Amino acid sequence: MTISRRKLIEPQITPFYHVINRCVRRAYLCGDDPYNGKNYQHRRGWIVNRIKQLAAVFCIDVCAYAVMSNHYHLVLKIDTEQQQKLTPEEVISRWLQLFSGHPIAVDFLKEGQIAADKQQALSTLVAEWQQRLGSISWFMRCLNEEIARKSNKEDQCKGTFWEGRFKSQALLDEQALLSCMMYVDLNPIRAGVTPSLEQSDFTSIQQRIREHYQTKTSTQQSSSNTSRFQLLPFVGAEHQAKKAGINFVFTDYLELIDWTGRCIRNDKKGFITPNQPKILQQMGITADAWLEHSEQFMEHYANVSGRWSRMCAFKQRIGGHWCKGKLASHQLHPS
Repeated sequence: MTISRRKLIEPQITPFYHVINRCVRRAYLCGDDPYNGKNYQHRRGWIVNRIKQLAAVFCIDVCAYAVMSNHYHLVLKIDTEQQQKLTPEEVISRWLQLFSGHPIAVDFLKEGQIAADKQQALSTLVAEWQQRLGSISWFMRCLNEEIARKSNKEDQCKGTFWEGRFKSQALLDEQALLSCMMYVDLNPIRAGVTPSLEQSDFTSIQQRIREHYQTKTSTQQSSSNTSRFQLLPFVGAEHQAKKAGINFVFTDYLELIDWTGRCIRNDKKGFITPNQPKILQQMGITADAWLEHSEQFMEHYANVSGRWSRMCAFKQRIGGHWCKGKLASHQLHPS
């Protein structure tokens, strides 16, 4: 039985979600099409640029992304705290960046006030838009519709561009988040389309690596670009001070993804060193279990990943009767 999207995405349970969308018929509509010889590589840039635009409008942070030739992955975090703090002016200003606004809202933004008889209508609009600014469904709608329109216009055709609605997976804890991010960041290497992380175009890991080295070499340049799109940062031990971010140190994550990438590449089997990366040692996850997750995360789980007891509770809450991934969950949570 199909479970409604509203039940699958519940920020009260977890703010982190992995979403996936494929092109219709899984055709190569974002890369090299082997059937007609055309190249659609530029559309991958469209998707990345749109993701960045939407992240600046919605109260949703991007943890990881990878845009492939016929599908893309996103790991998102809903920022409910930021969403709740938005003023009516901020809500209207953000929404008008995406859609033509209601005349009442437009007048309020221009004049700074509204007639008493229109106040209730304005309050209703602001409440609805504020809720949507924290909705992954609306984020994905704005992303997919824009790309579909541009692609159909370029192809001078009409019809469906995406295979269907996006698929989502709730990530219930740090192990699930880290494993899923690794799966997404290594997508191009696992597919054999790039030899290294630095050359992995249209991915978050390439962006993070470039920004990491830019920050090390030029503090002034980094501080002058604070207004540009930023991925959800790695904050490490700083999360104890309740700084929003991913609760690991980026250099440790970089060590882990480099180690994992070298192990899964077909042309570099080599051997797994006895000295596992620091993050794996901290979480007590075996090398074999980690590498299996980095290659088969999607196959191990359905719409939720995390500690098995929390997965079952999540499934029961949304009305499901069967939960996939018991063995994989125990491997990722050995304690």
